[in-house]
Amino acid sequence: MGNKAGLPLGIGFGLVIGTALGVALDNLALGISLGVAIGAGLGVAMSAGSGSKKKSGKDGGGDGGTHAGGSDRRDDADSGSDSDGGGGDGGGGGD
Repeated sequence: MGNKAGLPLGIGFGLVIGTALGVALDNLALGISLGVAIGAGLGVAMSAGSGSKKKSGKDGGGDGGTHAGGSDRRDDADSGSDSDGGGGDGGGGGD
């Protein structure tokens, strides 16, 4: 299956499932809309899944470690902050 065929097939499968669900629940409009939404998600997942198989080991490189020169976010968030309980938006403490 090609990369471009995932979305239309997913929407088609979703419409079939949604129509069956809508008829069973006697609410065809809800069934079709849910079917399109589920089918679109399914189609995106199918097209993304087929695209990842075509990659030939190029996952961005790196060894998974920390990068040089970077700092830990926890250190940045806690360093030098005088908390008055007002939050970071400048709104004050509410005293």
